[in-house]
Amino acid sequence: MNKFSQLLWTIPESFQLGQDWRFGQPQFLMLAFAAPVLILILFLVAIHTRKNQRLIADSQQLEQIAGKPKSFNFILHVGLVALVFLSITLAIAQPQSDPSEVEVEARGRDVAFVIDVSRSMLVQDVAPSRLEKAKLWINDLVDEIGNDRVALIAFAGSTTIVSPLTTDRLFFKLTLDELSPQTVGVGGTNIGDAIRKTMDVVFVDDPELELNNFRDIVLISDGEDQESLPIEAARQAGQSGARIIAIGIGSRNGQMVPIDRNQSRSNQQRVNSKLESGTLKAIAAASPGGVYLEVGTGTIDLAQVYKELIATAEQRTIETSSSIQYTERFQFFIAIGLIFIVLDSLFVSLHKRRGIA
Repeated sequence: MNKFSQLLWTIPESFQLGQDWRFGQPQFLMLAFAAPVLILILFLVAIHTRKNQRLIADSQQLEQIAGKPKSFNFILHVGLVALVFLSITLAIAQPQSDPSEVEVEARGRDVAFVIDVSRSMLVQDVAPSRLEKAKLWINDLVDEIGNDRVALIAFAGSTTIVSPLTTDRLFFKLTLDELSPQTVGVGGTNIGDAIRKTMDVVFVDDPELELNNFRDIVLISDGEDQESLPIEAARQAGQSGARIIAIGIGSRNGQMVPIDRNQSRSNQQRVNSKLESGTLKAIAAASPGGVYLEVGTGTIDLAQVYKELIATAEQRTIETSSSIQYTERFQFFIAIGLIFIVLDSLFVSLHKRRGIA
C-alpha cells in the first residue's frame, strides 16, 4: 500500500503539458482523484432524496407535482458539477506557460560584526555575560537580514577574521556560536587594530564602483582600549565608505573580570571593567553617518536597528543570477469553471420553470 501511494504521488510531480507548459504546484493534481467520489456522493444523495419523496407520495403523485424525472437531466447536472471541480483543481495546480530566462539581481550591503572577545566581555553585569548577550543579539538579527553579506570579526589584543563576507547564514551562525576569548590568541583590547584589519581584509574595494559606501561595521564592545588609535582608524574607515554603528555594553560602575581558570590565581590581578562610552561615541562620530547606541546593562532589538539604519541605506548588487520565469495561466481554468457554473445554474433554473427539475 505504501508503494502504491508513492506511485500516485509521482504522477503529478512528473506531469507536463508540453515543452512550454507545466504545473507550478503539481501535487494539487491529486485532488482530481476526488472527482469520482464527488460524482458517487451526488448519485447517493439523489437516490436518498427520491426514497424520502416516496414516503410522502407515490410515483404518480410525484410525477404530477414535479414531472417525470429524466436521467439525462440529472447526469448532465452531475457532469457540469464534476467539470467545475476539475477546472478549479487545475487552477490550484498553477498552470504556467511561455518560459523565459530573466536575470535577477540580489541587492544588499556588506555588514561586518566586529565583536570584542576580551576577558572583560565575560563580566556578568549583563546576564549571562556581555559576550553571550552580544551573540544572542546578533543571532536574532541574522534571521532578519535580506540579501546582505555578513562577516564576523573577533578582537582582543589581536584580531581574527572568523567569517569572511558571506550569505551563508548557517555557517555564520555556527562561527558565531563558537565565539569566545579563546578565538583570539592575544589578550587585551585593541579596537583600532580591529577596525583597520576589517577594512584591509574584509572590505576590499570594488574597482568597478566609484564609491564603496555600502558598508557597515557593527562594533560591540565595552569600549576599553589599549591605545590602538581607534578614533583615527574609524576616521580612515569612514573615508573608505564604511559607517560604524557602535554598541556599548556594560555598566558604568563596572564589575570585576572573572579569574582565568587556566592561569594560577597568584599571577592574576583582579580588574574592574566598566563601560567606556566616551571612546565608543567618538569612534561612531568619526565615520560619516555613524551611530552610537548605549545599551549598558539593558537590551536592544538589533533587528529593529538593522531595519532602521541598514536595510534602508544605499545598496549594491551582491550577485546576478539567471532564472526561468513562467506566465501564470490559472485564470483560464477559473474562467472555464465559472462558465460551467453559469451553465449549470441556467440548466437548473430552466427545468424548474418547466416543472421538470
